[in-house]
Amino acid sequence: MHVNSGNISRKMILIQSIVVVAGVLLMLIKTAAYFITYSNAILTDALESVINILAGAFALYSLIVASKPRDLNHPYGHGKIEFISAGIEGAFIVGAGIIMIVKAVYNLIFPQEISDIDIGIYLTGGAGLINFLLGGILIFYGNKNNSIIMQADGKHLISDGVSTVGMIIGLSIIYFTNYFWLDNVVAIAFGIILFVTGWGILKKSVPGIMDEADMKVLEEIINVIQNNRQDNWIDLHNLRLIKYGSVYHVDCHMTMPWYFTVKEAHAENLKVEQLIQKYFGEKAEMFIHFDPCKTTSCKICKKSDCKVRENAFEKQLTWGLDNSLNQSQHKL
Repeated sequence: MHVNSGNISRKMILIQSIVVVAGVLLMLIKTAAYFITYSNAILTDALESVINILAGAFALYSLIVASKPRDLNHPYGHGKIEFISAGIEGAFIVGAGIIMIVKAVYNLIFPQEISDIDIGIYLTGGAGLINFLLGGILIFYGNKNNSIIMQADGKHLISDGVSTVGMIIGLSIIYFTNYFWLDNVVAIAFGIILFVTGWGILKKSVPGIMDEADMKVLEEIINVIQNNRQDNWIDLHNLRLIKYGSVYHVDCHMTMPWYFTVKEAHAENLKVEQLIQKYFGEKAEMFIHFDPCKTTSCKICKKSDCKVRENAFEKQLTWGLDNSLNQSQHKL
C-alpha cells in the first residue's frame, strides 16, 4: 500500500507560519509589559514567548522537512523530524521553567521594585487570549493530521494561556494588597508549570524517537484484521509498527497455504492492505511477508477446501496483542 510522504499540507505550514509571526508580536508586547512593571511574573510570560518563537520556528522547519517526498536516503520519508522537534521544544520549556524559578527565588531574597501592574495586566491578558486561540487552532489541525509537532506546539500555547490567566489573578491580588513579594511566588508557581509542561512534551517525543511500539494502534490494527479474517489467512505473527511523522508503517508475517502461487499470495496481500487502508486511510501503510503453512498449522487452519491437509482442524486462534507480536508461527 502506498501513502503520501507525510500528510503535511500547505495549509498546515501556513498555519504554523502565522503562529510564529504572532509569537514575535506577543513576545514584544510581553517584553514591553515587563519593562513597564519589572514584574518577575510577567517576565516569566515574556520568557515563555521567546521559547514559543524558537519552538514554533523549529516546528515550522520540521513541517517543511516532513512534507518532502521520500527519496533514496529517506525511504520512509522525513516525518521522524517531528519527534525531534517536539523533544527540542520540550527541552526549551523545561529550561525556561528552571531559569524562571531560579530568578524568582533570587528576587525573594533580593527584592526588586515593581510598578504599573494594571498596565501589565492589560497587556499580558490580551496576549494570553491570543495564545489560547492559536493553541486551539494548532491542536485541532495537529489531531486532524496526526502531527505530534503541531499538537505539542498547540499544547504549549494553551499552557501559556492558562499560566497567563493564573498570573493575572496573582498580579491582581498584588495590585489590590500591595504584597509585592507575591510576584515572585507567582513566578515560581508558573516556572514549575513550565517545567511540568515541557517534561510532558519530552516524555511524549522520546518514544517516537526510540521507535517504541504504540500498543493502542497495534491493537486497533489487529482487531481490524481479526474481525475481517478469511480462511486463507491462517496465522498472523511478528507484527511490528514504526511511526514516521503522521504515518504508521506496519509490517507482519502472515501464514498462507504453502501451495499458493505468487499471484494468489499477492491477491491475498492486496486484500489485507485494502482492509487497513479502508480503516486507517493514509495514516498507515502495511508490508506483509508470507510464510508457507506447516504440518502443525493444520490444527489451527479452517480452510475447508484444502486437499493436502495432514492434521484435522481443532481450534482457530484469536489474534491479539498477546500472540500477534510473537516472531514464530503459532501452533497448538
